[in-house]
Parts: sequence; structure tokens; C-alpha cells
Amino acid sequence: MRIEELKEFYGEDWKKVNIRIGKALESDIELLNSTNGMILSHSGKQLRPLLSILVAKACSDAPLPEDSLRVAAAAELLHNATLLHDDVADESDCRRGEPTINSLMGPSVSVLVGDYWLVSAMNEIQAADHFGPRLISIFSRTLTHLAEGEMLQLQKAQSGDTDENDYLRIIYCKTASLFEAAAIAAAISVNASAEVEEAVRKYAVSLGLAFQIRDDIFDYSDDPEIGKPIGVDILEQKITMPLLGAFMNASDTEVSEVKVKINRIHEHPEYSGQILEFVREKHGVQYAEKRLAGYVSDAVGALSVLPRTQAVRHLEEMADYVARRNK
Repeated sequence: MRIEELKEFYGEDWKKVNIRIGKALESDIELLNSTNGMILSHSGKQLRPLLSILVAKACSDAPLPEDSLRVAAAAELLHNATLLHDDVADESDCRRGEPTINSLMGPSVSVLVGDYWLVSAMNEIQAADHFGPRLISIFSRTLTHLAEGEMLQLQKAQSGDTDENDYLRIIYCKTASLFEAAAIAAAISVNASAEVEEAVRKYAVSLGLAFQIRDDIFDYSDDPEIGKPIGVDILEQKITMPLLGAFMNASDTEVSEVKVKINRIHEHPEYSGQILEFVREKHGVQYAEKRLAGYVSDAVGALSVLPRTQAVRHLEEMADYVARRNK
């Protein structure tokens, strides 16, 4: 089942979440409303709110309470807040095939609108009827992880000594932590047991890690269906799983030579093609795909403690989508 089919399957709940997102962003400032509308019209895959709905459904067969809808909305609001901020930090001109707010209206507007989405996310959580303080704590911790991940990535780009443990910490903080928050908060919203909470936490973390590894593989793929330029991570001096995999199949001398090229990439952008070829020759993408498959397997395995319901099967299908997606 495709992601769009999952959204259709959970139609009423999915509509309620998107209505809640829209209402959370309402303002009497016309410029802010039009800017938010522009962002919402290119909303992307919306995996995080869908994950929240699936987890809540997998943990309870009762109709979803308002708190579950709030959690799902907050996850999407927070995710987009981080993208608006990231576009400024990365000086990005394009996202999801469209010009960014950063490119259209400048970095100040992108930061301010990102702040508005962030506060809107926290307002949703704060208004929860039950478990409010715990939900606030979960999302606040995620914000800490997001900031730490960005700073660690910057630090490692400058030092050029990223190892696999560093990489996994970065992608946990930057990506998997929000998957984790969306899932745990959804389980809490339907009063799931501690055992089930832990199961969906493991599922979501593994899913988030797999999702980011797949994204990082795209940077080394010239498949035209992906629609993304290759070599961007290298130009930003980011050492990701495909390059780490290539290092494992290379000599110390070869690794040192590539790291020197990464450190000098700003002065010599032509090194990018040489590094891409190095990753291909050393089977770095194959290594990354193997690690991705391992995390997908871990995600599916974590669900074994839950009853075998349709929602659980849909969570398995989401993991399969993350493994196989091409954009």
C-alpha cells in the first residue's frame, strides 16, 4: 500500500489532523497566513503525523481521542519548523521541487515563520486534555536533540573525522528523534502500556534511522526519478553512511586521501566527482543499503509485542515504504 493510500484509508482522522494543523497556524496577519498557505500547499509526504495516527490505532481499537490528533498535528508542525530553519542554515533555494521561503522572502522571514510553526506545535501539545506535562517533555527533548544534531554535524564537517557512531548520533538527533516523539506521544495519548510504549519507540527510532540512511543514499545515486542533485552532502563536507561504507573497503592511505579532498572541497569542487566514484568503486552504497535493511528489520521486529491488527500491518508497510522509496 502506498503512503497516499494509507492517508485515504484513515480518511476522517487524517482530515481532522490537517484541519487542526491549519487552525493552529491561523493568524490575522495576512502575510503570515499567505506564507503558511504556500507552505501547506507543498506539504510533502507527512510521514510523521501519519506515523502518529498508525501508532495510536495500533495501540487502541477505540476512536482516536483529541490528544492523538493534537500529537499528530504537532509532529508535522514541528517538522516543518525545522525545515524552515534548515533552509536558512543551508542557504537552500529549493525544497520539494519548489522555491523555499528563504529564497522567496529572505532568511529573516524563514526564521520567523519557522518560529511561528514551532510555537504552534508546542501550543497543540500544551492544550492536550491528558498527559500534557509528559507530552511537553517529550517534544522539548526532541528540540534539544535537533539542535545538538545540527551542531554535531557542523563540528564533524569542520573536523572531517566522522565515524559511524558519530553519524548514527547525528541522524538520530536530526531525524529519528522526531519519529520517536511522534510515536511515543501517540502511544501515550491512548494510554498504552509501558511495554507497548517501548515497542513503538524502538520501531520509530529504527524507522527514522532507515529513513535518513535512504536519504543519504540518494546523494550518491544518479537515478533521474529521484529528482535530486547528487554530491550535495560531499560539497557540505558531510560524511554519511555510503562514504563510511566505502572507507571500510579501502586502505588507510585511500581513506586519508579522500578525507583531505573533503576538507578541501570548497576550494576544489571538482573533488566531488572523484569522491562519488570512490564510493561506487568501494561499494559504499551497497553497505549503506545493508545497514538500512537491518534497521527496517529491527523496526518490524519491534512490533511483535502488539496485537496483529490492520494498523500494525500498516506500520509494517510504512517500514517497507521507507526501505524502497525513490524520492
